[in-house]
Amino acid sequence: MKVYVRKLLAVDKVSCRPSESWATLKHQFLRTGKKFRQHPMPSFIVESMMQNHHQHILTMVFPKPASESDLFLHSNFASRYVRDSLPRFSMPEDSMPKEAAYQNIHDELQLDAIPKLNLASFVTTSMEEECNKLIMESINKNYVDMDEYPITTDLHNRCLNMIARLFHAEIGENENAVGAGTVGSSEAIMLAGLAFKKKWQNKRKAEGKPYDKPNLVTGSNVQVCWEKFARYFEVELREVEVREGYYVMDPAKAVELVDENTICVAAILGSTYNGEFEDVKLLNELLLQKNKQTGWETPIHVDGASGGFIAPFLYPELEWDFRLELVKSINVSGHKYGLVYAGIGWVIWRSKEELPQDLVFHINYLGAPQPTFTLNFSKGSSQIIAQYYQLIRLGQEGYRSIMENCRENAKVVKENLEKSGRFNIVSKDNGVPVVAFSLKDRSQYDEYKISEMLRRHGWIVPAYPMPPAAQHINVLRVVIRAEFSRTLAQRLAFDIHNVLHELDKVHQTNKTEEVNKGLVDSGVKKTAMDAQSEIISQESNKRQKIMAA
Repeated sequence: MKVYVRKLLAVDKVSCRPSESWATLKHQFLRTGKKFRQHPMPSFIVESMMQNHHQHILTMVFPKPASESDLFLHSNFASRYVRDSLPRFSMPEDSMPKEAAYQNIHDELQLDAIPKLNLASFVTTSMEEECNKLIMESINKNYVDMDEYPITTDLHNRCLNMIARLFHAEIGENENAVGAGTVGSSEAIMLAGLAFKKKWQNKRKAEGKPYDKPNLVTGSNVQVCWEKFARYFEVELREVEVREGYYVMDPAKAVELVDENTICVAAILGSTYNGEFEDVKLLNELLLQKNKQTGWETPIHVDGASGGFIAPFLYPELEWDFRLELVKSINVSGHKYGLVYAGIGWVIWRSKEELPQDLVFHINYLGAPQPTFTLNFSKGSSQIIAQYYQLIRLGQEGYRSIMENCRENAKVVKENLEKSGRFNIVSKDNGVPVVAFSLKDRSQYDEYKISEMLRRHGWIVPAYPMPPAAQHINVLRVVIRAEFSRTLAQRLAFDIHNVLHELDKVHQTNKTEEVNKGLVDSGVKKTAMDAQSEIISQESNKRQKIMAA
């Protein structure tokens, strides 16, 4: 075996008598040989001992790596694994050291945005260290193995019960809620939609009526998962168009679209576009009247992906949940304002009668009989446990405090934008803590340019058009999450003003060049100072008109 040989002088305390064993000598050396203890590869073999001038010399033997160039004793950055590109399309033939794999992936991930500054996302990006520990301790548990992990299953059911009661579900004191944990609100909506479709079909079959053309009524501002449900499960999607100044579903127009084939009307508690709550109570009243007139039983589903964990704490008197007669199911994202990392959502049904039993499967090949009603099968347990941690750690007091703080930080951003006089605010004060805003004057630059410039300051602020019938309006949207501090809110407002100033300067410079070029072409001689003064005067007049408006 080829070896690296390192000779170290033992200190005086290491004496070797014939009666002493190698183990004793090794123990003494490890206790006194500081240099060797600090070596990155402390395992060794004692090969020989020699006596020379009253000093004991130990020869330490290290196994030699397969390739000397791959040795990581000095620096990961001197190896061939850094010089070569990582595989992109085919699995490599050879292995690589774990340090090299980690370092390369870690370095490449540094090019991602900073999650805390990603104001495009509603998803939680920070949790307490104690919860992070629980997540790592349970990351290897598959939730679907209910017989093997009964406590995890129990924690899941506790979450369901707490959330269902938060939404005023019709369940007794010791009765379990009807619902399921999902990977997010998209899966939850698929399950709720399937329950509505199956219940409608069963009713139509029993009445001897056609059941092949179900439809679903929503606003055109719904999240894409509703469009996916309609396409994947062959349901006609009837959308109520929004309009300028009214960016959510109009309940009256929604009820007009309802017919005997409507499986449900979906209302959003927190629009993706501007965070606004739709009027579920008015929708319930109008739909009750239509059902009474027609004999239909058209129900309501509430998409509370964003607002489900906000309304109970900020607007407890707002009636949007199971307090309303026609609300039969609600979905909510645990990984949004439920304050858990991405990968957890919940769907709750009003009662057992709202979930058709022919959608529930019963399996026994995991060790014991168990029911299952999800689109996927295997699922990690860690996010469920994290949700339970947040519910008991924060309690209603903690959630209320966090949501109030989010609302106040949104107000700080909104007020600073209004002070500039450059933006229209299209979000509402009551709703999800989102600030959506558009430029009053887009003649110089648009919202997409502001979004691009904010990236240079580290902020991710998306720009996008509003839904159909209002697509001529572009907006920027800032999502205020629990980890977004007051300092960050003030800093964001400051950076937005800086970006406006930078863009104004670029526009003025371009306009100066255009004016000077025009003067030269026409033979008129003006100084650059005169041209600049003329432009500043024009811009000042524009601002005064905007402020007056």
